Amino acid sequence: MIDFTPLLKNPFMLLFGAAAQLGIFVTIVLAAGLGFEIKEAASIGIIGAADGPTSIYVANRFAPNLLGAISVAAYSYMALVPIIQPPVIRLLTTKKERLIRMDYHSGDVPQIVKIIFPIAVTIIAGIFVPAALALIGFLMFGNLIRESGVLEGLSKTAQNELGNLVTILLGLTIASKMQGELFLVPQTLLILALGLVAFIFDTAGGVLFAKLLNVFKKEKINPMIGACGISAFPMSARVIHQMGLKEDPFNFLLMPAVSVNVGGQIGSVIAGGLILALLA
Repeated sequence: MIDFTPLLKNPFMLLFGAAAQLGIFVTIVLAAGLGFEIKEAASIGIIGAADGPTSIYVANRFAPNLLGAISVAAYSYMALVPIIQPPVIRLLTTKKERLIRMDYHSGDVPQIVKIIFPIAVTIIAGIFVPAALALIGFLMFGNLIRESGVLEGLSKTAQNELGNLVTILLGLTIASKMQGELFLVPQTLLILALGLVAFIFDTAGGVLFAKLLNVFKKEKINPMIGACGISAFPMSARVIHQMGLKEDPFNFLLMPAVSVNVGGQIGSVIAGGLILALLA
């Protein structure tokens, strides 16, 4: 039920949603190098999508024996974004870069654009990355219900009662996969460590991509917002906004950060679909 309006006001920010998936592919290589089979490595790498449902979907397809550990890692690190991201960002940016102020395009987005966008993205994803259709389709369907304006009751139910119910059922289902002989093993600690690596490289990928763009752009981008290209919405955007305020109390980065964070939602499910397509 996500609102894509911030992204539609500044579509350029979608690029950060791709750059911040770096951790997925770095972690796949590391996991494979540590002895995991390629499909298991891919399932571990997708923790870097910072998207619980995507991690569960891919792990259930490729490595059901690791589903419990991967789910715990994915949701744990999503909750730990305020702890993981700031040190990485400070390490990769200078004080001057963190003080960069950004303008936000405050114009309205036509309602027809809001309705066409989820439909168009679903069709394009279905053509080019068919394996991602289930993931991207559910994301876009929720947005379409929200924006259509004629399904208010269904929209409210999906955002509240249904969302809470699905969360409970998801937790119970995952818990059934966490038998002691599968979960309480040294391999779980390795998966947790690799998940942390994925989040660190996601953050680094987004920040370094912003710094690269600044070499060519006249209107500079605050590199901190690149870290929002993960799917942890809206937590990552809030973290970056708070970091910006600490550096400069009048530097409001929330809306640019939200734009990037929304792009990360799309980027994460497409990355998951690409992995499914390549290894299916």
